Amino acid sequence: MPLPPAPTKRAALLSPDAHDAPARSSHGRSGRRSADRRTEQSDSNGPQPLELFDRHAAEAGAAIEPPPLPRAKAPPRPVQEPAVQVETRVRAPAPAPQVAQRPKRSKSNGPAKLFVLDTNVLLHDPMCLFRFEEHDIFLPMIVLEELDGHKKGTTEVARNGRQTSRTLDALAGAQGADIGKGLKLDTTGHREAGGKLFFQTAPLDYTLPTSLPQGKADNQILGVVQALRDLYAEDAPGRPKQEVVLVSKDINMRVKARALGLAADDYQNDKTLEDGDLLYAGTLALPADFWTRQSKTVESWQSGSSTFYRISGPIVPNLYINQFVYFEAPGEPSMYARVTEIRDKTAVLKTLKDYGSVKNAVWGVNTRNREQNFAMNLLMDPDVDFVTLTGTAGTGKTLMALASGLTQVLDDRRYTEIIMTRATVSVGEDIGFLPGTEEEKMGPWMGALDDNLEFLAKGDGGGAGEWGRAATNELIRSRIKIKSMNFMRGRTFLNKYVIIDEAQNLTPKQMKTLVTRAGPGTKIICMGNLAQIDTPYLTEGSSGLTFAVDKFKGWPHSGHITLARGERSRLADFASEVL
Repeated sequence: MPLPPAPTKRAALLSPDAHDAPARSSHGRSGRRSADRRTEQSDSNGPQPLELFDRHAAEAGAAIEPPPLPRAKAPPRPVQEPAVQVETRVRAPAPAPQVAQRPKRSKSNGPAKLFVLDTNVLLHDPMCLFRFEEHDIFLPMIVLEELDGHKKGTTEVARNGRQTSRTLDALAGAQGADIGKGLKLDTTGHREAGGKLFFQTAPLDYTLPTSLPQGKADNQILGVVQALRDLYAEDAPGRPKQEVVLVSKDINMRVKARALGLAADDYQNDKTLEDGDLLYAGTLALPADFWTRQSKTVESWQSGSSTFYRISGPIVPNLYINQFVYFEAPGEPSMYARVTEIRDKTAVLKTLKDYGSVKNAVWGVNTRNREQNFAMNLLMDPDVDFVTLTGTAGTGKTLMALASGLTQVLDDRRYTEIIMTRATVSVGEDIGFLPGTEEEKMGPWMGALDDNLEFLAKGDGGGAGEWGRAATNELIRSRIKIKSMNFMRGRTFLNKYVIIDEAQNLTPKQMKTLVTRAGPGTKIICMGNLAQIDTPYLTEGSSGLTFAVDKFKGWPHSGHITLARGERSRLADFASEVL
């Protein structure tokens, strides 16, 4: 079926480069250029729509094609040829993003390294084999022996050991796998891993100082690293020169390696952030010239008791959904708002409810500073399903979470009950087994709950409201359930208000286990102080609370606030600063 004739008005608006750029054949080029010159002279001031077509085609993968580009003096040519040429012009640059793959570009940054993994890295993260991009991995035989010794049991380390063994078995059993030449790490579907996995298949010659016991596993691994460093120091037939690096979570192991002149590094992939100061704070201070610089691009309207502002400008790309912004300047009215919508280059801000006022008290509790008011707006918002609160001791995290929970359970009937849990990590030595039921065993860990309930039950100055005056401790406690984290697997919480206290002591996997328990109508609040981590091997960068804050930022149904000022007492505030 012949194609319809090409439109002529669109062709008259094309620049001369549009006809020349894709065409590389020698026939007809001079005639086309002369025709284009006449077109340029006749429409020199006309628009140039080709740029729009090219940009849209690149963005949509050339799914939308521009109309055919006819030639000047069209009669000598058939109609089909311009259509074919136009298809070639538009689709030629389209495959470029598919060809340029990131892993291939990363290889050009430098030669691939050979990483020797310690056993503790495999037991820490079973997926670490696929986290080294284009670099190669070497496993000494003693590492496989140690891995076999940790596979029994129900602990997290034993599970990771079994998962690592299954991964190694899948790589070795892949089609075409050759242990002698190295196992390709991308054969099991992990395309981000471009290197190979090598096993120690032959004894290596090395000499360690006599001060290091030869039978210890760590020293044998160091000997393997030393032998590989000497082996890969020079190019060999079929084996390029490579830098050999030991990767270990053991600090003493890395110190001994550096003392022997060997390159050693920590496994960093488990860290969400390199520095705790980079953690998303949930707030942003607007610049002093915000209103004067953007006064022409601000729209405002009223809806109920809230005022909305639609802003634009260079600050919009730095905003997240449910992030709080505030404007404070001497001599000017202050503004506190939350980002509710980000679309293209504009953002919508919604003013907040002032919970510092006595009339807006939550179970008799009023907020005392800016960050507490931000946090209370998140805790009382039914559209926010996940709230994370961080801050030093005495900033009011537990008190605000409990007050908003009691209000929404007993007053608003939004949730059926409050479920509270925490990581049972002791500060000092363990005192032994605890008698009683699950809640009785969790009782000693819930001292913070008892302290805050005592304050909320009697109210602050007797202004706890009708429910606060009538409710007794028994009624309040009947709506609060204390659960242990050890029995959370497989549970589903429906219409519950879940408080996870001391969340800084959770690992990312434990945090995922708890958050995924949420069913319809459930709200989860995670609280913690990243400066008081008691779990061994956890840091501010690898804590489950840091992991949750970083992964949930920008989600429309979550929010985070870092509480900056303590309100417990002047003694507690001073101790947090100087101790």
